[in-house]
Amino acid sequence: MNADSRVKKLFLHHLQCLESVMEQVADASERAGFLLSESLLADGRILCCGNGGSAAEAQHFSSEMLNRFERERPGLPAIALTADTPTLTSIANDYDYRDVFARQILALGQATDALLAYTTSGRSPSILQAIRAAHERGMRVVLLSGRDGGEAARILHDDDIEIRVAVDSTARIQEIHLLVTHALCDTIDYTLFGEQIP
Repeated sequence: MNADSRVKKLFLHHLQCLESVMEQVADASERAGFLLSESLLADGRILCCGNGGSAAEAQHFSSEMLNRFERERPGLPAIALTADTPTLTSIANDYDYRDVFARQILALGQATDALLAYTTSGRSPSILQAIRAAHERGMRVVLLSGRDGGEAARILHDDDIEIRVAVDSTARIQEIHLLVTHALCDTIDYTLFGEQIP
């Protein structure tokens, strides 16, 4: 098999996975975009976190908020809890890695804020602790998950929103999480600033 046919198979697999979850994921993404917008309109912030590739996705979202997405607008308050290396390593060293996001949320989070958490498995202890900490601070949660949602999906409250990419491939989940991230950014921009004028 040559490289070209292998790459095409990856592209086709992505399209198949996207088609299988599109309806559910698109609906949940729209509702989540409105939830995050409500926090911003209430002078809250969006705290975001994830591990590995999901950490990169959390920072990607934060950068789109703080700078801009596809239109000129003021920066919007978002904090990537993955970006402060001294804080992450001190919490992991002094306590436990599972606490790296939760301790930041307990210190920074307010009831008007929202947590945006990324996990492909739904089993990451640090994400589970982050969700619990957000609930302790009275925050609502948007969870981007994969597969069956894992324990993370089961500990959500009724007013939280899960965006589940119910496929088995971690790579495909992460790719669709990127599309969802951009959909959230677009929904927030539209909700806060209206239709973009060409």
